[in-house]
Parts: sequence; structure tokens; C-alpha cells
Amino acid sequence: MKFENTGLEKYQVDLNRLDEVMHENGLVRAEQWDYERVSYDKKFEIKDGTYYLRVFGYAVEGDVGAHRATIQLLTPVLGKHYYPHGVEYGENEYFPESLQKQCEATLAAVKAELDIFVEVFE
Repeated sequence: MKFENTGLEKYQVDLNRLDEVMHENGLVRAEQWDYERVSYDKKFEIKDGTYYLRVFGYAVEGDVGAHRATIQLLTPVLGKHYYPHGVEYGENEYFPESLQKQCEATLAAVKAELDIFVEVFE
């Protein structure tokens, strides 16, 4: 499931600042990066299964591995984890409404913090 029109996809953010803001809102980068891309996850374990709110980004300049990069954020997604296959984001997946609202609140909090110091690119 995509979270369209959050506004995050218009942001280019310093990697170190982005790491701080995401961490404060429960989104973890951990080892989900390469030299050009990043992925921040927030795990939700509920009765219906395990879900991940995921925010992707890529470096428009610099190097993620060197912790000196500017990251272009992409449209956030919500996926359901299926063992051992991984996370599915499909249109046919069921995502509880309460979970969707939690994810929207998390994304709104991230956006509010980023609004303070981020350049917006249309």
C-alpha cells in the first residue's frame, strides 16, 4: 500500500539529519542501505500479522556509506511480512484501518519535523 501525497517525496534531506528524525519517530535504517539507497522501517506486530512501514530514499549527491549524502525521499509504503518470502506491498493485501492511521500519524510527525529545515523540490 502506498501513502500518496504525504509530501515527503518532495524532500531532499541531509542523511545525518534524516537518520535523527526517522529514529525519533520509530523508523530504523539499520543495515538497509547501499552507497546510493536507504530504507527506513517501522515494525508493527499485531494480531493480524507483522507489518512494516517503509520509507525509501536515494542519494542525489554524496555517499551513504560515508555518512555524507543528500537523500531524495520516495513515496512511503506499508507491507505485510510473509515468512519466509518477505514483505508484500500488493494492492490485494489487507491492511487494518487502525494500522493505516498509525502509519499516517508517524508520517505526519516525520513531515512536521522535516518541514523545519528541508528544501522542497517540486
